[in-house]
Amino acid sequence: QVQVAESGGGLVQAGDSLKLSCVVSGRTFSSYALGWFRQAPGKERECVAAINWSGGNTNYTASVRGRFTIYRDNAKTTLYLQMDNLKPEDTAVYFCAVRLNPALKMDADKYSYWGQGTQVDVSA
Repeated sequence: QVQVAESGGGLVQAGDSLKLSCVVSGRTFSSYALGWFRQAPGKERECVAAINWSGGNTNYTASVRGRFTIYRDNAKTTLYLQMDNLKPEDTAVYFCAVRLNPALKMDADKYSYWGQGTQVDVSA
């Protein structure tokens, strides 16, 4: 079984930065692709960023490209999301997810394990 636990959310102002962390345990962390998703009230869950098993390949949704950075530390079995220049529209619950495959995907149905989520609120 895989355990996924996010942390680092909070309330910030527009233009501020925030770093989310996700600790994954239970299986071989370095073998799997990972993703950060978010869901705002009344909206569908969307993939914000994804990363392949080694960290050498990443992808971002257009609205965050250039502001967010996804990276991983395989030795610490931890995934990160550095969020800079935050905007009110970034307000959502952010989820970390594990894909049991080394190649990254942006589709939620390709991911098998999910954390409980961490709330990010960005005020104008």
